[in-house]
Amino acid sequence: MSAARPGIVYLVGAGPGDPGLLTARAIELLTTADAIVHDRLIPPGAVHLAKPEAEVISVGKEGGGPSTPQDDINRILVELASAGKSVVRLKGGDPFVFGRGGEEALVLREAGLGFEVIPGVTSGIAAPAAAGIPVTQRGMSSAIALVTGHEDPSKGETSLDYEGLAKFPGTLALYMGVKRLGSIATSLIEAGRRPDEPVAIIERGTFPDQRTTVATLETIAEVAERENVKAPAITLVGEVASLREQLEWRERLSLHGRKVVVTRARAQAGTLADTLTGLGAEAIEVPAIRIEPIAPGEPLDPRGFDLLCLTSTNAVDLLFERIEAAGLDSRSLAGITVAAIGQGTARALASQGIKADIVPERAVAEGLLESLEGHSFKRVLIARAEEARDLLPDTLRERGSEVTIEVLYRTVTEDLSEVEVSAVTGADAITFTSASTVRNLIGALGGADRIAGDSPRLISIGPITSEELRAHGLEPSVEATRHDIDGLIEALVADSSR
Repeated sequence: MSAARPGIVYLVGAGPGDPGLLTARAIELLTTADAIVHDRLIPPGAVHLAKPEAEVISVGKEGGGPSTPQDDINRILVELASAGKSVVRLKGGDPFVFGRGGEEALVLREAGLGFEVIPGVTSGIAAPAAAGIPVTQRGMSSAIALVTGHEDPSKGETSLDYEGLAKFPGTLALYMGVKRLGSIATSLIEAGRRPDEPVAIIERGTFPDQRTTVATLETIAEVAERENVKAPAITLVGEVASLREQLEWRERLSLHGRKVVVTRARAQAGTLADTLTGLGAEAIEVPAIRIEPIAPGEPLDPRGFDLLCLTSTNAVDLLFERIEAAGLDSRSLAGITVAAIGQGTARALASQGIKADIVPERAVAEGLLESLEGHSFKRVLIARAEEARDLLPDTLRERGSEVTIEVLYRTVTEDLSEVEVSAVTGADAITFTSASTVRNLIGALGGADRIAGDSPRLISIGPITSEELRAHGLEPSVEATRHDIDGLIEALVADSSR
């Protein structure tokens, strides 16, 4: 594989919608192309992979809404490639399956321009799989036909052979057929397809808000209207649709369909967001804080201390940057008792080759102080945030320790766009991982009243975060029993199943 080359148009399939189904080649081209010309139905965040200087052009088509004419799209592709730019033409699904990729390739060839085709996962296969429906199954279906539902069979001439489709010995996957579902079903039945044949419609397949509706060919149009089924959707006609009840998996995920806001700093948000996505949620990253290092690059020598206390993953990362600036490494902690508040902090230490000696059950300063009772430490180094509470150092001084506080970072409020504000107020739940995420999010929203009430649910990582919520007149919907990210997720899942 290689980076996008000048003067080449890459017809790239973006897959059905789940960002995890973007191919490795698609990601490589998105990150290196000079220009990206994209459709509307592409994975969230796909265009954010573009390099900062890349030109990003939306040419999305929407039924009943604004659309870019195909001739204009062709012209844009030719102009960009003729100017010597590397171009990604990003399409939902696969570019050569009802994606007009063949038409665009012909235009490029006629213009004497180079192109490459990057296949994508097509929704006619992916959406049923996400709904627990195999498109082929031994004893049920040994073939699948991919069919456009865009044509209206009630309007005279059609390029579709409904008699042939009715006799087809397998599964029919209909693309873009929601509005014409009634006439399509009638035409298939009149041509000989069984009225009681199972049918499934998968809306927004592979997205967090995926929804599946099951009926028969005779009743599907009525059921779809009653259930207010909307495009984009794949309609699957065939016996395999009857397996949905047994094999359904995605819509059974514990957080399926839930919109959950992640307020952690951008650098740490990804891990939590990925876990939530894996549980079926739509994870909305709205960082309420930004980590701002204090005195970056200033050397720090931990040797000579008896106890080192680290209060967060951020503290671990920045501490080791400062240790390296002193020309030292993890060996400089030899002989020092290392205490970590929280399993996440302990894991961050482990990634640096250090196993924490003390990890309190309660991931708060009080828990660490309980774990340190009965131990005597002459010199203590605490690596922490600027706004951290003074309970830990004050108590250790009272116990006779000489305490040095190394302030490594501060948390700064991130400004929110109107889109982000709407995402927060329209979410099902907001996760708060620290008191600073509470303060800064409320500040960015312009007041706590924007998230007051029972929706969205307010999920707190622990007592200190809960206290901060209450200080703003907000009662946490639930507080994690274990005061770390895993505990926060457990609390969210339990609350969502209530």
